[in-house]
Amino acid sequence: MSALITPELVALDTHLGTEPKDVIRHLAELVVAAGRATEFDSLYADALAREAKTATGIPGGLAIPHCRSTAVLEPTLALARLSTPVDFGSKDGPADLVFLIAAPDGADQEHLKILAKLARSLMKKDFTAALRSASTAEQIVELVNKVVAPAAVVAGAHASDNASDNANTGTGPAASGVKRIVAVTACPTGIAHTYMAADSLVAAAKAVGVDLQVETQGSAGLTPLDPAVIAAADAVIFAVDVDVRGRERFAGLPVINAPVKRGIDEPERLIEEALAAALNPNSRRVSGSADQSGASEEKSEHLGQKLKRALLTGVSYMIPFVAGGGLLIALDFLLGGYQITDVADKVVLDNSLFNLPDGGLLTYLGAVFFKIGQLSMGFLVPALAGYIAFAIADRPGIAPGFVAGAVAGFMDAGFLGGIVGGLLAGVVAASFAKLNVPRWLRSLMPVVIIPLIASIVASGLMFIVLGGPIALLTIGLGDWLTGMTGASAVILGVILGLMMAFDLGGPVNKVAYAFAVTGLGTATLANQAPWQIMAAVMAAGMVPPLAMALATVVDKKLFSVTERENGKAAWLLGASFITEGAIPFAAADVFRVIPAAMLGAAVTGGLSMAWNVTSQAPHGGVFVFFAIDNFWLFLLAIVIGTLVSAFAVVGLKRFAVRKRPVDAPEAALVNA
Repeated sequence: MSALITPELVALDTHLGTEPKDVIRHLAELVVAAGRATEFDSLYADALAREAKTATGIPGGLAIPHCRSTAVLEPTLALARLSTPVDFGSKDGPADLVFLIAAPDGADQEHLKILAKLARSLMKKDFTAALRSASTAEQIVELVNKVVAPAAVVAGAHASDNASDNANTGTGPAASGVKRIVAVTACPTGIAHTYMAADSLVAAAKAVGVDLQVETQGSAGLTPLDPAVIAAADAVIFAVDVDVRGRERFAGLPVINAPVKRGIDEPERLIEEALAAALNPNSRRVSGSADQSGASEEKSEHLGQKLKRALLTGVSYMIPFVAGGGLLIALDFLLGGYQITDVADKVVLDNSLFNLPDGGLLTYLGAVFFKIGQLSMGFLVPALAGYIAFAIADRPGIAPGFVAGAVAGFMDAGFLGGIVGGLLAGVVAASFAKLNVPRWLRSLMPVVIIPLIASIVASGLMFIVLGGPIALLTIGLGDWLTGMTGASAVILGVILGLMMAFDLGGPVNKVAYAFAVTGLGTATLANQAPWQIMAAVMAAGMVPPLAMALATVVDKKLFSVTERENGKAAWLLGASFITEGAIPFAAADVFRVIPAAMLGAAVTGGLSMAWNVTSQAPHGGVFVFFAIDNFWLFLLAIVIGTLVSAFAVVGLKRFAVRKRPVDAPEAALVNA
């Protein structure tokens, strides 16, 4: 295992600028110069992107900018001891000791454990005092090596203030009458803040005699808290910047939610808030299938926000069924010809590899692929409904949602019926989950009673009341849209293009996509309109990320270092039909990026429909060329739309609003 730090990676008592990016720039240059990273631009951009998420200054005059980066060859620590402290966002003032922790994107567990142990050591005053008093870079390296040389911290161990960092340790038994608290800490990279927050919380709890056990969900691994410890707890602290893994284990506990950095900066306050929540019967609690008397942990959402989240969840889980099934059907046409659909059932049932049908192996494989794809596509509406219900009611909603979706499919209510059925199932399941039932009945609620009742209510309403009208609406809408020809078809393509770029993977985008994929099953050689709609949707959805990637090449100075790095990835994301690849650009400049993206996507959608391009595949972009008829026209439509959007966003950035001057460090990077 290579040394984590060498003298070449240490800068002592130097002035590196007045802003965090100046210091990060210098430390990144040291890492690259030492041969520990392949590319400065990528490492610098990744470190700045991490800094933008959460300030990395911590109490004690310390800062720990850190990142994972594909440019890093091996885990590395670079240190700057500043003659002029720089403000990294800590409440107690600027930092004079700055550590850049650079980890490879796929760092192994042992390296990550060492980095985590180093981060925890920074919370010890004697260690930081020794770093400040060291007179040479070699002394700094020796001090760090003494810290990381002992056995690495156990993955996911409970935080403690002793050197062993053993799992399942904590503050020790609580005094009589004192509440017990559990906590989870986690940060986006899982290298530093995760473990430092854990140690800060444990130290604060020990100071007031509170029994606190912490589960660290970091990159060094995860050892879950003992269920008995959780069961005995009176409250839980989630000091996290990412989702908590296994959140349902804490269901029913009073909860304090906070950013992970607050666990470092204000551990005492978090302990106080957790103790107060434990005594308050109306405190916010972790949602789940356990006892949930009291307020729900989930933040109140507007109805529109709830519907958006549910729809996006349903479509996200539906896509794998659609993508796999659609590609298999496209492959079956490639192998067995378009007539294979007429004989596929008979071929699959009557033949095998040892008893091939007329047409030989390709015909047999074509029939097999068609049946697998057809069956996969059959889950489209049930999966959509099932996971919409899941987003509303968690696991108890899945079964009734799938059943309601199957009813919608049976009644030809299409994806509109699936959405309605999923919402019904989710609302009913969530309503019953809130009932305060006897303890002996609670274990049956999520696995038997709620799925049964929600299935009866939601599917019953679909059969008796809603299914018929929705089916009529779906069939009429589908006939009208797929019957469009000429100028009206072009208008449809423009509308679909605008929808695909409007929110870049959001609910409007997903409605357009769901409309396209649910129509694939009705397409035939005589009615190719659904295939045309699918091609228009896919082509238009590829334009925004491709356009942003091109724009970063056309005029680099208009984009930040991070955006230029995102632009490199956006080429592949766009070519693969992942519209979300443009989201980082829209998040930074929504009022110029979104209109430009919509303009190019509308052009592409209209051209695709005008040129009668068809796609039998629901996903994959240029990589499913074999399933796209008029492929070169498909590409041409994308290229034209990409050019329109790219030059539109460049023009808007140049002239629509006066652009602030590029700062000196980034300007130097552009010219490097």
